Amino acid sequence: MKSVLKVATLLVSASLALALGARAQNASGALEFVARVTPTAARPEPVRTFTFYLLAKSYADIIHEVEVSDPAPDRDQYVAALKVSQPLKDWLKKHETLDLTSSDIDQVLTPDDIMAIPEFFAAYIHSNSGGVTPGFPRPKYASLDSKKEPEKYERLHQQYLDAIRRFVTANPASMSGMEVQLDTINPQRRWTQLQSEHRRRLEHRAPEIARTRYLVAEVDTDLDGHGSFANVPAGSYWLSTLNLDAAAGDVRLRWDVPVTVRPGETARFELTDLNAVESQGSSP
Repeated sequence: MKSVLKVATLLVSASLALALGARAQNASGALEFVARVTPTAARPEPVRTFTFYLLAKSYADIIHEVEVSDPAPDRDQYVAALKVSQPLKDWLKKHETLDLTSSDIDQVLTPDDIMAIPEFFAAYIHSNSGGVTPGFPRPKYASLDSKKEPEKYERLHQQYLDAIRRFVTANPASMSGMEVQLDTINPQRRWTQLQSEHRRRLEHRAPEIARTRYLVAEVDTDLDGHGSFANVPAGSYWLSTLNLDAAAGDVRLRWDVPVTVRPGETARFELTDLNAVESQGSSP
């Protein structure tokens, strides 16, 4: 009697295990895809032996997650910390450019800027004095006069400033060449470096986060650009190339496409130029 009960128990357990296995199997699905890139004025080419990632979160959202934890450099904070005069900081905050050595910086400056901002004034004087610019005003005072005859010094100094203002207003081309004198204080160089360092951190961190936190599966395409995922729990995913470019001819693409896997079904997708993002060079 005991042996009969034991056999019956084993049969029930086996049946239950089979039922649970079938239920788990039915709760999963599969995903198949083909990836092609179409170069300009050419036929589509399969994306061969290329790794695609099935993610539980959009790669674009993963990049945003990383950017929140490591925000891009703040321009205003950067300007505020510069070791330059406050008038120059105020000017930089009002203007889009940080590159004071740009060849067209003179197109942005005004006579008021030259007279009000010490760095611009010094660069303007240096690039035009010493006989370089015909008719350029010369001071009629010496620095020692400020102590010997302070009133006279102030009067002559103001006359000199007035003459400079008149000259730069009448000769705006005299501002050309100032960029050479501004090279030593140019904020653009360090700003570019900070942005580059931040971009490199994102380029490293975003794919790492994608693989360690949100990766469901990965697969390499075959020579025809086909790839597939089996036994994928039903749900919503993203088919992504992370920060890698699929290239053909003159076209470089990345994908971050939402896909849905339903229980017991095989979802099929085509990855083409139409649902891709064209790569803009190095990015996370």
